[in-house]
Amino acid sequence: MAQQVDATDRSALDFVLDGHAALRKVERDIAGAESGDDPILLANLHAAYADLDGYSAAAQAAEILHGLGFASDAFDKPFRSFSGGWRIRLSLAQALMCPADLLLLDEPTNHLDLDATLWLEGWLGRFRGTLVLIAHDREFLGQVAEHIVHLHDGRADTYRGNYSEFERQRVEALTHQQAALE
Repeated sequence: MAQQVDATDRSALDFVLDGHAALRKVERDIAGAESGDDPILLANLHAAYADLDGYSAAAQAAEILHGLGFASDAFDKPFRSFSGGWRIRLSLAQALMCPADLLLLDEPTNHLDLDATLWLEGWLGRFRGTLVLIAHDREFLGQVAEHIVHLHDGRADTYRGNYSEFERQRVEALTHQQAALE
């Protein structure tokens, strides 16, 4: 997820769709091929567009925008017209639009209200790739995380389960460590 994004006049919906770079490339290739005389190339590009779910991409982007709290009438507004917090939401939406096997999110709940946070929890719960998440929101981690990596004293310890399980296992490990020292 981009932390800094230059202001642009692209609409919110287009900005989110830009997150699907492969789809955008095929769209540009189709536009170029339409003026040519190679119907096979054009047919192959349209097949690639369909394979990338191009016909439903705008609906997917709209679903993400709605989930993150954008009203439908905001979809056509230029990116630059949004405040900083809403721009962060747009960057998150763009990241979620990108098909990925690995998703890296740093404090994704910053600037989100409760409804948007709950929607994001559900979306991440359906994500089929690997999610690496940095967050201080314990409730959010409790709903989303399946493994916790605790960084301390130059080490990284891995715990299975959500944040509550991590806390329980960590206390247990510290108790065993203290008993061994005594």
